[in-house]
Amino acid sequence: MSRQRPHPLTSATPGSALAAASGADEAAAAANERAEAVARRDVRRLLGTSGLTPRKALGQHFVTDQNTLRRIARLSGVGPGDHVIEVGAGTGSLTVALADQGAAVTAVETDPNLVPILRSVCGSRPVRIIEADALRLDWDTALSTGKSWVLAGNLPYNIAARLVIDVLEEVPSVARIVVLVQTEVAERLAAKVGDPSYGAVSVKASYWATAELRGTVPPTVFYPRPHVGSSLVELVRRPSPAVSQAAVPYQFLFKLVKAGFAQRRKMLRRSLSGLVTPPAFESSGISPHLRAEDLDITTWGILAACAIQTSRIT
Repeated sequence: MSRQRPHPLTSATPGSALAAASGADEAAAAANERAEAVARRDVRRLLGTSGLTPRKALGQHFVTDQNTLRRIARLSGVGPGDHVIEVGAGTGSLTVALADQGAAVTAVETDPNLVPILRSVCGSRPVRIIEADALRLDWDTALSTGKSWVLAGNLPYNIAARLVIDVLEEVPSVARIVVLVQTEVAERLAAKVGDPSYGAVSVKASYWATAELRGTVPPTVFYPRPHVGSSLVELVRRPSPAVSQAAVPYQFLFKLVKAGFAQRRKMLRRSLSGLVTPPAFESSGISPHLRAEDLDITTWGILAACAIQTSRIT
């Protein structure tokens, strides 16, 4: 009887198996590098054909990595029947990824030179393109085709924090936000009490939504490469604000928060002097020796409510 030859994979020694695995990993890494290089060339080609270069004044850094684009699209959670508005659509790479998941996409781009490229890249996909500055956008008109929306995008660094807060404050039909922003901004939006990045923006974000970091993105996936890190952050709008507006007016609550963080190293009895009286601290059960960074949104609400109540009594 002839002896059956062992299969090459089963007869390999442990050392050769490790070498093969290592070689496969190196090959995969090399393939990813080539893919990213192609993607970067594609973005350069799209811009170069139109005689364009990234505009620093507009904070333009285009994502060139397909895995990152698919990751953002996947985190957005949109599919057939969903409505998504993308801010900073640029050359349309993320726009296409969102549309290919079956969502109805409204793409907003402020650079008039990029709009023809965006239209060309999107092709026959059902994408509505709006040429506008997102900070001055008529949101009611832009979102008139749906009741509940997801905001997604690779946001320009120079508008990211302001835009997210503006949308939370003024655009209730946006139920979720999944955006790629500067890491510092992402950390501030998602920070909790005790985190180094916790501040007034964190309190304001938590008033309207729950926020979580969803991972970091290296500078190598952008063209041009930014000098800072980037992160994905997700914000899910609360069914109602964390503090009842009937009990505490929004403007008064954040007047306190702003005053507290303006002098964040001082105790509350000093930073909120003239706004919160000693009886209000006593009534709230909140120590005047704490600092602004020690209070979460619920605690800020309690302090504000007691400040209002004691001012009426006196």
